[in-house]
Amino acid sequence: MSGLVVDFSLDLPGFRLSVAERFAPHGLTVVFGPSGSGKSSLLRVIAGLEGGAEGSVCFNGQTWQGPGRHVAPHRRAIGYVFQEARLFAHLSVAGNLAYAERRARKAGRVPDRAAIVAALGLDGLLTRRPSGLSGGEAQRVAMARALMSAPRLLLMDEPLSALDDAAKGAILPYIEAIRDGMQVPVIYVTHSVSEVARLAHHIVMLEAGQVRRAGPAQDILSDPAAAPAFGIRAAGSVLRAEVLAHHDDGLSELAVAGGRLLVPGFAAAIGTRVRVRIAAQDVILSRQRPEGLSALNLLEGELTDVRRGQGPGVMVRLRMGPEQDVLARITQRSARALSLAPGQRCFAVIKSLSIAPLDVGGSGSD
Repeated sequence: MSGLVVDFSLDLPGFRLSVAERFAPHGLTVVFGPSGSGKSSLLRVIAGLEGGAEGSVCFNGQTWQGPGRHVAPHRRAIGYVFQEARLFAHLSVAGNLAYAERRARKAGRVPDRAAIVAALGLDGLLTRRPSGLSGGEAQRVAMARALMSAPRLLLMDEPLSALDDAAKGAILPYIEAIRDGMQVPVIYVTHSVSEVARLAHHIVMLEAGQVRRAGPAQDILSDPAAAPAFGIRAAGSVLRAEVLAHHDDGLSELAVAGGRLLVPGFAAAIGTRVRVRIAAQDVILSRQRPEGLSALNLLEGELTDVRRGQGPGVMVRLRMGPEQDVLARITQRSARALSLAPGQRCFAVIKSLSIAPLDVGGSGSD
C-alpha cells in the first residue's frame, strides 16, 4: 500500500483530534484549517513526536505506529520543516547541510546535495552562519537541511508564517521547486488561502480536530460549499494558465479557459504554465458582454451553481472549461436582478490589479 495512511485519536485541550485519512502518495497535500484545529498536532503524530495518540500510522506498507509498535522518529525517514528555521547557530549553512547528510548516509540514504543546493538557491550562502541570514534565507536553509536527510516524506508546518509578504513572495517559488522537482511527497500545514492556491495538489481540511473535507485542490477550491471554510472574503478559485506575453505597460498576458487574463507583470518565460488565484469578491458578473469598462479581463462561461448563504451574499460558480471554474460572490439582490440560474451563459469581469503577486505561481503537475 503506497502513501501515508493514518487512523488515530489524540486528546488535546478542548477537543479530540480524530483523523482517519489516506493521503495522496505523491505531490503536495495541504492540511488547511483555522488556528487550534489540530494541524500541527497531526504532523507531530505522523512524525512520531506525539506520544499520546491512539491508533495507527502507516507509510508505504510499513507500520510506524500501531498496537505494541512505535517506530522512533529518526527511523521514519521524515524531513520536518518547522515554523522557525531551528538551524545550528555554531555551524555554517554548509555545516548544517552536512550534518543532515551524515545522518542520511549513516541510515543508508544518499541525498543529491548539488540538486538540493540548486533548487533552494543556496550557492551564495554556504559559508554564512545563521546569524547572518534573513528570515527567508534561513527558512530556505531549513528546507534544504530537511531534504538533505533524503526523506521519504517531507512535513512542513507553516514555514512561511513568520515572514512578511515580500519574503513569502520570494520563497514560494523555492517551495514550488521542491514540490515539482524533488520527487518526495509533501504534507504542508497552513491557514493561508493564498498558499493553498499556489501550492496544493490535494487538500485536507481540518476543523476542531475533524476532517471536514478532503480531495483534489481544484475540486475543493472551486466548490461554493467549501467557501465558508476558507472564509467568505478569502474564498476564490484557481485557474490553470499559460504565459503568452509580457507587455511594456507592466502587465503579463495569460491564456486561460474562457479567454485571456492580464495580470500585474511577473517573471516567467513565455509558454510557462502557471496557476492564478482569483478572489470571489473581486469578480463581477454580467448576463451580456459588457462594453466601456476599465476592467481588462472578461471571461465567458456557463453558470453551474448558485448557492445562497444566511446573509446577503450568494456564491456563484462559472464553468470556463474542463475542471476550470471561477467563483463570484455577489449580493442576493444582484442575483435576483440578473435572474441567475444554472445553465445560463455569463461573463466574469475581473480587474487586473485585483490579482496580487502572491496569487500567481508555478502550476505543478495535476
